[in-house]
Amino acid sequence: MADYSFRPITRDDLPMFKAWVDQPHMGGWWGDSGTEARLVQEDMGKGVVDMRIVEHGGTPIAYIQDYNAHAFDAPQYADLPKDTRAVDTFLGDPAFLGQGHAKAYLRARCDILLDHYPMVAVDPDPKNTRAIRAYAAAGFGERRLCACEDGDPVLVLTRHH
Repeated sequence: MADYSFRPITRDDLPMFKAWVDQPHMGGWWGDSGTEARLVQEDMGKGVVDMRIVEHGGTPIAYIQDYNAHAFDAPQYADLPKDTRAVDTFLGDPAFLGQGHAKAYLRARCDILLDHYPMVAVDPDPKNTRAIRAYAAAGFGERRLCACEDGDPVLVLTRHH
């Protein structure tokens, strides 16, 4: 399970990205695929968000992005250390669901991030139990339930050395 790589997303990946966001297992946890792809495209090359395609054995299976938790107006991260990285991710290809890939690639990517930053944080919807289980299996611990920038509840989880 250790054969994961994280390559920068490109414009050529956007049709695949949109198809992934439209998959039934996404369950509305992300916005509509057109809006999400537009936001990714707008952020490409700006250096604020590190957006990557996760590959397993050379096959694209997921999307992961990280950014300084304090770069955006995110009150759920206000008390976290200055250089904390926030992560958003999803396993896109449904053929890889239920095989432990999410926890494995999350662990691998966070290991890389924690070589450079003091903490990694995520903020899933508290109803997204599948994601919360994957984060816990990848070494994240629960911090608190609170409201995010739009007032919706999120469960802040963190991982550090």
